[in-house]
Amino acid sequence: MKQVFRVLQIAFTYIGTVVGAGFATGQEILQFFTQYGKWATITITLSTMLFVWLGTKMMLIAHDTRSRSYEDLNKHLFGHKAGKWITWITLIVLIGVNSVMLAGAGSVFMEHLGLHYQTGLIITLIGTYLLLGRGMQAILQMNSIVVPMMLLLSLLMIFSTLHHPGVFRFVTLTTDSNPFQVWISPLLYTAFNLALAQAVLVPVGNQIRHRNTLKWGGILGGIGVGFMLMAAHFAMSAQMPGIVQFEIPMGSIAFQLGWIVQSVYVSLIFMEIFTTFVADIYGMTLQLRQHIDVHPRLITLVIMMLCYSFSQFGFSSLLSVLYPIFGCMALFWAGKLIRDRWGTFRGRNNMN
Repeated sequence: MKQVFRVLQIAFTYIGTVVGAGFATGQEILQFFTQYGKWATITITLSTMLFVWLGTKMMLIAHDTRSRSYEDLNKHLFGHKAGKWITWITLIVLIGVNSVMLAGAGSVFMEHLGLHYQTGLIITLIGTYLLLGRGMQAILQMNSIVVPMMLLLSLLMIFSTLHHPGVFRFVTLTTDSNPFQVWISPLLYTAFNLALAQAVLVPVGNQIRHRNTLKWGGILGGIGVGFMLMAAHFAMSAQMPGIVQFEIPMGSIAFQLGWIVQSVYVSLIFMEIFTTFVADIYGMTLQLRQHIDVHPRLITLVIMMLCYSFSQFGFSSLLSVLYPIFGCMALFWAGKLIRDRWGTFRGRNNMN
């Protein structure tokens, strides 16, 4: 029973790490999948298979090679010198992306709770600092609470869409996009999110003792991500093309279901951002700890202050600049992960 609970904790942490500001609002799903109409169901299935395979493989490689941080994983994949360069590029992008998420948290407080933008940032930073004092266990426990609520909300979205006049639009929608755009999108989306998730999944792989626990946690986590992608796509497709005009597409659906669902949804958007932010700060702290001989709490504080400084630029401007650049590098990174011979589902004879 204890192992089953640990498998679920890993699965929920995987889901919670991938689900961030863009996923929670529906913008990522709309841009990478739903806008491509009926093909999105197939591309989401492809993306889900990649999340199951590569996310699990990443954790198993971290376990088998005793990688303490994503820097150790990158050195294993690319060699010492190239791995070090890729690690520092990843660190810069992680700081940028988490600045975006922090800005998103401030926007939630300002737009939906009527509080000041800076108040949302400070509450998020203080909560993160306090939680990280408990290490990986706090991340696992936090996701064990938030992610099941996210999954329940996804189910509610599905059931409410079943009564919508456009319920079958997800299999009839057409697109003017060329085939290259349609089929590169799931690869880019998965590679990008896994390259960011390594900051969390590598420490998880290193700290969990049993390979089978990691394997099943990764499989369930990948399926969970795919389920949430499909649920959001199903709900948004029913309201295409009008839903494209909303900055928070999923919010427009939640608001139609009454103030209770609306309140829960707004809370979950913040919690989804918060869980990803906490986990990423933890992963970056572990990586920098290998180079800087100071207390990890001080490293955490410096990283958070950097994110706070960059978050002053706002949400959209940072998002548009950082994501495409890192997405291209992430495809190359995912290719190396696919080709690596370590981390197979069978494992090695000398491993747990």
